[in-house]
Amino acid sequence: MRGNLDEIFVFIAVVDSGSLSGAGQTVGLTRSAVGKAITRLETRLRVRLLYRTTRKLSMTDDGRIFYEHCSRVISLLEETEASVGQKSAVPTGLLRLTVPEGFGRTHVLPLLHLYMEEWPDLQVEVSFSDRIADLVEEGFDLAVRIGTRGPDTRLVSRVVAEHRSIICASPAYLDKHGRATVPDDLTSHDCLSFKSGTRKQPWRIREMDGSWSTVGGRGRFRLDSGEAIRDAAIAGMGVAYLPGFMVDDAIADKKLEQLLPEFETQKVPIIVIYPSKRYLAAKVRRFIDLMVQHWTHNRLSTSYDR
Repeated sequence: MRGNLDEIFVFIAVVDSGSLSGAGQTVGLTRSAVGKAITRLETRLRVRLLYRTTRKLSMTDDGRIFYEHCSRVISLLEETEASVGQKSAVPTGLLRLTVPEGFGRTHVLPLLHLYMEEWPDLQVEVSFSDRIADLVEEGFDLAVRIGTRGPDTRLVSRVVAEHRSIICASPAYLDKHGRATVPDDLTSHDCLSFKSGTRKQPWRIREMDGSWSTVGGRGRFRLDSGEAIRDAAIAGMGVAYLPGFMVDDAIADKKLEQLLPEFETQKVPIIVIYPSKRYLAAKVRRFIDLMVQHWTHNRLSTSYDR
């Protein structure tokens, strides 16, 4: 069995390095010994894994499938090893995240600053976008999403905080169109709608009798960015339904005015999502713990103390 595993590690090294000689340097074998190990592996599996010429090396379809499966197994073994004594595990390598643009810049970025200062051997790549990325296909370790988990059953999700939305508009818009005093008043207003692909954000509000209803008016202007909706509201283009953490400053500066403050809006979860794995790498687990530590009970802040 040990010999079989050695041949698999040699095969992975060949694919990763792109050559037999490069693989030999990685695993400590001669180029000839690497070639013989690949031949033994192909003979045992009864399939060709690699196309080999004097100038080029590439995987066959069977080789690509075998490589993907073996890589996942090795990744699991590495994560299993890292999970032993998790408290002492050190985040290293590359952490790839996808986060909503506005929330990511104001709330994820400050945490990443703390995280990278604490773990200097860690590298981070972040995609700031309000679209829903495919974590598995695009190779992300972690996603932060607001209000939606998504349908992918390959993913694990965890709620790390909650927020409430605020209905607001600019004073100039309200002076011109009137101030809503009950939810039904919104039907006569221009409501700035969030829409990304087929995903729409409902405006949910609790009525005085305790029931929840969906409200809103004319949705002539639809955008796929929370920041753009906030800016449009400040410009007087309509009424917005946005997370408090996104509009609190604008309300404090009187650029926006809250509507219907006595009516409760629905809590929206802030969710972290990651590919389904039995063991989480330390770089992912510790960053999730950091988010939970700082984002509790809707008390989201962009200023973090150590």
